[in-house]
Amino acid sequence: MGIIKTALEIALEKTESVKSDKTSIDQFEAKRQGKKLANAFLAGESDISGVLKKTPASERESFKQGIFDVLITQIALPSSEEDEKKLERLGKGFFEIISSKKNEFSALFKQLSLLFSQYLQEASHYEKAIQQQYAPKLRKKEEEIARRLGREVRIDPMQDPEFIAFYNQHMNALKGNYEETVETAREKIKTMFGEN
Repeated sequence: MGIIKTALEIALEKTESVKSDKTSIDQFEAKRQGKKLANAFLAGESDISGVLKKTPASERESFKQGIFDVLITQIALPSSEEDEKKLERLGKGFFEIISSKKNEFSALFKQLSLLFSQYLQEASHYEKAIQQQYAPKLRKKEEEIARRLGREVRIDPMQDPEFIAFYNQHMNALKGNYEETVETAREKIKTMFGEN
């Protein structure tokens, strides 16, 4: 008859061969600290270059990877001029962690910045055109409701489900025209970072 083992003894036997790898833990922690720094940097609360210089050489690549992982997710089409300002900050952050090809990166980021400005201008024009195109239909709806209620009614287009569907359809088409270019830029930045 076999010996009955406690759950603790079984767990200890199974984990006996598992040893903690201090290097892996340090690299994981460095990456986590890099992500934390990147978020603070984007909020304007920290500086990447100063902290990067103080980071031990053995952890620097993991630290940079953490920063990169946060920054790369922030490259997206802007919805306002505030987002354009955030792009400048992103560029500075990437510039700190991309060691080689800084000139190539600067040129790419300048193009991306111009693309975002163009997108915001075009989105503004699209929005006006959509509202003008939908205006007659909106007036008909207002007149119909006014007839039923016996008083004048104004409908906010953004409260009209039909207008919202029409608006989203056209704005998503515009975004689609730009998304491929933004994705290509992201891939190029990933390549530049990978060549460090």
